[in-house]
Amino acid sequence: MSRLLIANARLVDPAAGTETPGALLVEHGKIAAHGPTLGQDGSIDAERLDAGGLVLAPGLVDLRVQLGEPGAEHKESFASGALAAVAGGVTSFACLPGTQPPIDDPSMVEFVARRARRVRLAKVYPYAAITKGLKGQELAEFGLLREAGAVGFTDGHLAVASARIMRRALSYGRLVDAFLMQHPEEPDLARGGVANPGPIAARLGLASIPREAEVILIERDLRLAKATGGRIHFSRITTAEAVEAIRRAKAEGVRVTCDCTPHHLALNELEVEGYRTFAKVSPPLRAEADRRAIEAAVVDGTIDAIASDHRPQDQDSKRLPFASAEFGVVGLETLLPIALRLVADGRMSLAELFVRLSTTPARLLGIEAGTLAIGAPADLILLDPDRPWKVAERDLHSASKNTAFEGRLMMGRVETTLVDGRVVFRRGGPISTRLD
Repeated sequence: MSRLLIANARLVDPAAGTETPGALLVEHGKIAAHGPTLGQDGSIDAERLDAGGLVLAPGLVDLRVQLGEPGAEHKESFASGALAAVAGGVTSFACLPGTQPPIDDPSMVEFVARRARRVRLAKVYPYAAITKGLKGQELAEFGLLREAGAVGFTDGHLAVASARIMRRALSYGRLVDAFLMQHPEEPDLARGGVANPGPIAARLGLASIPREAEVILIERDLRLAKATGGRIHFSRITTAEAVEAIRRAKAEGVRVTCDCTPHHLALNELEVEGYRTFAKVSPPLRAEADRRAIEAAVVDGTIDAIASDHRPQDQDSKRLPFASAEFGVVGLETLLPIALRLVADGRMSLAELFVRLSTTPARLLGIEAGTLAIGAPADLILLDPDRPWKVAERDLHSASKNTAFEGRLMMGRVETTLVDGRVVFRRGGPISTRLD
């Protein structure tokens, strides 16, 4: 059957800013209708899924996911990454180009598209590199890469250090309306650093990454964006100074957007006590005052999106002395429950939060998602926002288990995920609903 009626739900539509009880009808993978009385008279001939009063919302759109395939499939393959995504309610995500080889030519962009189609879980969209080989020296072919299907351009975990190259990227990107994502960290200042500067890093004997490394590169690129008319997106904002610089630039009309990560939203530098490498991330976890500034910026909209920054690392990469361990945590399955704390605390409504998690990321990537509008793809989640659960590595679907939240109590969990109207994940049971 190609029709599915999801009844007895709390419909959260971030694009419309509404939260209402009702039902939603899926036809041929698209949203066909929804409303408070839909299907109550029994006139709709469709397979029925009783939501049991759960929240029905657009699936999350994640701006920042690193897969290991090709080159490091043992850390995360397309299959394991997509499964982790749908388990966390992420129905679409953009994968970073830092693979082996990197995604810097059209054939690699097409490879990602083919592999994602074979998996048939979350929708996977490729970024292409800003510079060839991620070396920061020569621009990649934006036009050809865009034609091949790249949704944006970034050097991933590496900053474009050269002001000349970034100016050219912004100028060229403006011609093709490219989405450029920059890692905001001045490389010379950050080189060799692993922790936030302060008494904790000093006591542990850890080299630091100055907070100034972030805002210096941001202010440079804001000036370049203003001069060229290009648009720039800063990923993984961590400091109060960076927030203020971006807030001012937005007020001046600069075409700038930014995101933060769940770990910078929820954790601070205290997590590295005891040389805890599973809290080693880039940029590093900052002071509590910075964390609070990030939280406030999400609430007021200065920070446009929350992205998982999913960066899987195997045990051999993390079970090392702190300075030698790799950066990164997995985040696809903890993105939503961490963000839901803002709703539980009364800082945001569910609809407002899903703007940051779904609607705005979809708009930035230029993909059709993040809405319950009629005719939109039926990429949906059923969420129990009040369900408590404890993070356990053994229960994570990612191939790697390097979570910073092991043993932490979370509130809110995705029960069912649909992509194009197909149930691709159902917690605690087999997948049984399939549409033709």
